[in-house]
Amino acid sequence: MPTEKPRYTITLDEEMLKKIDDFRFENRFANRTKATLELIRIGLDTIEKQGKYQQEKSKKT
Repeated sequence: MPTEKPRYTITLDEEMLKKIDDFRFENRFANRTKATLELIRIGLDTIEKQGKYQQEKSKKT
């Protein structure tokens, strides 16, 4: 059954694809999509935390 979620396509170089595959296998994700979604989630969470840290740091200065 096809998903109703939005989709888009990205193009990767071989090195990045290998890193995603390594992450996938090391963390036992069922497929590349799930591994890639987790990497995106981790990246966005990190950016959000850094942004909050920067805002707090700016308030103290």
